[in-house]
Amino acid sequence: MNRELLMLVDAISREKNVERDVVLAAVESALAQAAKKLHGGEVEMRVAIDRDSGEYETFRRWLVVPDDAGLQNPDAEELLMDAQERDPGVQVGDYIEEQVESVAIGRIGAMAAKQVILQKIRDAEREMLLNDFMSRGERIFTGTVKRMDKGDIIVESGRVEGRLRRGEMIPKENLRSGDRVRAMIMDVDLTLRGAPIILSRSAPEFMIELFRNEVPEIEQGLLEIKSCARDAGSRAKIAVVSHDKRVDPIGTCVGVRGTRVNAVTNELAGERVDIVLWSDDPAQFVIGALAPANVSSIVVDEEKHAMDVVVDEENLAIAIGRGGQNVRLASDLTGWKINIMDAAESAQKQAEESSATRQLFMEKLDVDEEIADILIAEGFESLEEVAYVPLQEMLDIESFDEDTVNELRARAKNALLTMEIAREESISKVSQDLRELEGLDADLIARLAAGGVHTRDDLADLAVDELTELTGQGAEEATALIMKAREHWFTPDQE
Repeated sequence: MNRELLMLVDAISREKNVERDVVLAAVESALAQAAKKLHGGEVEMRVAIDRDSGEYETFRRWLVVPDDAGLQNPDAEELLMDAQERDPGVQVGDYIEEQVESVAIGRIGAMAAKQVILQKIRDAEREMLLNDFMSRGERIFTGTVKRMDKGDIIVESGRVEGRLRRGEMIPKENLRSGDRVRAMIMDVDLTLRGAPIILSRSAPEFMIELFRNEVPEIEQGLLEIKSCARDAGSRAKIAVVSHDKRVDPIGTCVGVRGTRVNAVTNELAGERVDIVLWSDDPAQFVIGALAPANVSSIVVDEEKHAMDVVVDEENLAIAIGRGGQNVRLASDLTGWKINIMDAAESAQKQAEESSATRQLFMEKLDVDEEIADILIAEGFESLEEVAYVPLQEMLDIESFDEDTVNELRARAKNALLTMEIAREESISKVSQDLRELEGLDADLIARLAAGGVHTRDDLADLAVDELTELTGQGAEEATALIMKAREHWFTPDQE
């Protein structure tokens, strides 16, 4: 049977055009698996085949582990002190081996081994094909729908397969077996048998790549797509910028009579695309992203990374869009939180903010309403600004003389110091488990402490509206934070 084994190896090596040693290694692996099943348990086996005679030996192996680590798998591990009794020179990480009886192959065993070997070779061929495909650097996978697999679509391109998950398809798109399909290559997962390339037709990157293929100026570096936001199958926005003043970014992406943008739209089941001019001025970028709505005014809040956008009644519905689609896409495109409001809402919000600022100045600076209103009219919104803006800016205020300015700055600095001391004292009362909660920074902890929230359970007991009132967060952020605080209620203690 040893001669037959070598003949089998030589035959497979010639048939599959694979190195003889690769096939022999596969045979050794197959025999080791058979020996492992014979012995049972979690044992580890090694088989060595003589390359000339075909004779083979089987060894049981134990990994040498440190004495203080203990045995995690007694069937395949041995403590260092025990291993050194058998081999004084052995070290941690080495293997102790003991020869055991080999599994006889026989004719049936030879055929079974052949199947194992062929499977290993098929796996190697599959990996080679995949590596060859990925080495081309292609971003878009073009192929034919081959079959359905648990809701996913398997797309075949040559001898390579990709997997298009249901959640990555364009909604309401009906793909059938035999259809030609294009999708973005998002990832490669070698643990997935048969179709390891993960595809997407709904990702923003797919639209960007489609435009890259349709608009050569992008590949040439004359144009750049800065960002993309999609409501797959319905509407999308892309932000473009020109690096050459002679090139119109929007017109170039649209193409003559809309040929370029229509090619992308047709590929994406009629998805409508708004092409927006990118700007390094965030306010201007947001105004462009909200098109076709006309913006009356805009207020930028750098701290909250948000903008209040004011539109008239005629543009309110357009700015928001059906189901909030337009403002949502504009927000995703720009990376800014956008609050759409009409003039009346804006005036009311500004009045409320002015009232709160007025009250702050009157209380902390110990000034009357007239002085507070002058500061507000001059654009001061916080104690920090009063304390630390360049001195000349305050001296330029006609209503204030130098003594008044110096006094206001001194009072602002004292007030900030007092508030910081109070803040530190308040934080010191907060429990360690709340301080270490993921998602909380020093500012949020201080706001919670000021509201009487000192432990993780205090936070977990809050309702969403209570937390938003305390911290000024949005409802979604507040909900996530409360759920994080409640996690330990549902996790059993680990002993």
